[in-house]
Amino acid sequence: MIETILPSGVASAELLEYPEDLKAHPAEEHLIAKAVEKRRRDFIGARHCARLALAELGEPPVAIGKGERGAPIWPRGIVGSMTHCDGYRAAALGHKMRFRSIGIDAEPHAALPEGVLDSVSLPPEREWLNTTYSGLHLDRLLFCAKEATFKAWWPLTDRWLGFEDAHITFEIADSTEQSGHGTFHSELLVPGQTNDGGVPLVSFDGRWLIADGFILTAIVHV
Repeated sequence: MIETILPSGVASAELLEYPEDLKAHPAEEHLIAKAVEKRRRDFIGARHCARLALAELGEPPVAIGKGERGAPIWPRGIVGSMTHCDGYRAAALGHKMRFRSIGIDAEPHAALPEGVLDSVSLPPEREWLNTTYSGLHLDRLLFCAKEATFKAWWPLTDRWLGFEDAHITFEIADSTEQSGHGTFHSELLVPGQTNDGGVPLVSFDGRWLIADGFILTAIVHV
């Protein structure tokens, strides 16, 4: 599914069924030595996807470390993002000479828990939700797009981006009660100075998909 919302040149892999014999890379085991089983499976599954994507890019299947705030440490010359939720793990990677950053996120296609929306959204976003009917759980889609926005922002800035720091608008190309797809635009509301020598960040554009019970969002910034 994830490859349908990624551009050419981005390698991806996803895992819906978890192989019982899947194990952590030996050099990553210390990162999850004390983790509960669910956390282990998410960590191992997402990094398994990342190594499949690395192979697609012609790169060796190296260990993927963990940096500040849990961000993955990619091999030199690689940018990427990983995500997981119940029943789904995925990774998307590209070469840094072609892409500045990548952010993906996955969520179950279900309503946000009660009380969460107000803490993760801006008034204009809630107004859009209140006036738009599609049969889809657009509140969770908004949350998913905010997460992808942060993942695309962090490696270029090394700074926190709060839910209130990006205003997201959506285009819905097609939808039914159970599926849909379209694009979204994340307008950044804080200064976007970057650490890669590139132009400051002002906004991101992304794509979204709802299918098979999952919401997927992806930003690939060039």
